[in-house]
Amino acid sequence: MNKKLKCDRNVGKDVVLCETTNHRASNCTSKALIKDSIPFSKRWKYIPFFRRENYNGASKVCVIKINRNEYTRARRCLDSLDIIYRERLQLNII
Repeated sequence: MNKKLKCDRNVGKDVVLCETTNHRASNCTSKALIKDSIPFSKRWKYIPFFRRENYNGASKVCVIKINRNEYTRARRCLDSLDIIYRERLQLNII
């Protein structure tokens, strides 16, 4: 009765899909991912003072992570976003 549980290789293998400093872009991205039933995690990360030059003076950045298996579906979902919000996202390529 003591069976060893088997897990998929990509369980717990989250990758960063995109980053943004814009609140509206992060909310629009979240709504699009929810609409397409793509699981994700969203976290606001504090930026140290001396690194803010890289982020145009922003003090926080939103990091959206997804599972590696869902990456292609999520990229297709982000391609359907409005151009205004898509320009404010910094997409990561796997």
